[in-house]
Amino acid sequence: MTEEIEQNWQTWTGFAIVAGAALAVVIAVMVVVAVALNLIGRRKSWASRLSERVRWPFRITLLILALAVSMSALPVDDDLRGGLTHVFGILIIISGAWLLAQLFLFFIDSGSQRYRLVESDTFSARKIRTQLQIVRRLVIVVIVVVAAGAILMTFDAVRAVGASVLASAGIASIVAGLAAQSVLSNLFAGVQLAFSEAIRVGDVVVVEGEFGRINEITLSYVVLELWDQRTLVLPCTYFTTNPFENWTKLGRALLGTVYFDLDWRVPVEQMRGELERILTETELWDRASHSVQVTDAVGGMLQVRVVVSASDSGQLWDLRCLVREKLAEWVRTAHPEALPLQRVQIGEEPSGAGAMRVREQPIPEA
Repeated sequence: MTEEIEQNWQTWTGFAIVAGAALAVVIAVMVVVAVALNLIGRRKSWASRLSERVRWPFRITLLILALAVSMSALPVDDDLRGGLTHVFGILIIISGAWLLAQLFLFFIDSGSQRYRLVESDTFSARKIRTQLQIVRRLVIVVIVVVAAGAILMTFDAVRAVGASVLASAGIASIVAGLAAQSVLSNLFAGVQLAFSEAIRVGDVVVVEGEFGRINEITLSYVVLELWDQRTLVLPCTYFTTNPFENWTKLGRALLGTVYFDLDWRVPVEQMRGELERILTETELWDRASHSVQVTDAVGGMLQVRVVVSASDSGQLWDLRCLVREKLAEWVRTAHPEALPLQRVQIGEEPSGAGAMRVREQPIPEA
């Protein structure tokens, strides 16, 4: 009896020594890594962000590893030890996937900070931001799927089923493929949008008659913020199978037009000067483009087209309204002779001998 107690005591003592040594190593590694990141964080900001990202998944993974190592010295029967080892193996897969995902998100977020979406973003910045957004979601999905598959494959029954499915690959596989067709098509469409540059985060588009800005691109859908603060959500496959307008595909600035029907006596050159004065006094104009052109002359009037540019759709709308109001007021007050007039010819005799009188009258408002 005494020998049995002594043997059990020695066995548990050995387990305690192994567990204590494993925990000591884990604590030492945690301390070294924490001190190193703190020292680097005094000079580099990325170290503090990395520490915040991986602190808990790193610690939990090390702790589970220490406990898994200690299981080899646990004085229990083989069945119980095998069950505990299986459980800790699953926990290691989960914590390892968590740690890997956090490391990946750290690198993606570090890259995204260089390309934050602002009104002055370049094409390359918006392209990289869109691609990082898609890659971020895609890799997280891959990590989760691989981790789930690894966990399932730790069970003997699942391994047997997996082997039989891979060996047969019959009707069930075809049915599963057809069932996943919609999901996979959206997934591939999202990846295609990210790398084909058909649309980017921040692009201004017209879809289904709605004018809006691309706010988010995921693996399965695209979120548009419309001009009236509504949100339009469309599947990624819409943009790969339907035509749409992308106003900022080749340029960040947007062009807008304002039309005036004026009399032939309008001083076009002075109108150009007035437009420049209006634009220089407002912050709505992005200083990219402006022009005044006579585009047509029909019905006794000149059609004057004013072109202005702005950095986004909201500012362009406000700028067009401002230019229309200011130029209309300028024509009315400074050059009333340029207001649209209707000329009527009366009193002409067939022989041409009589006097011809022309009467001018303003065109009545509708």
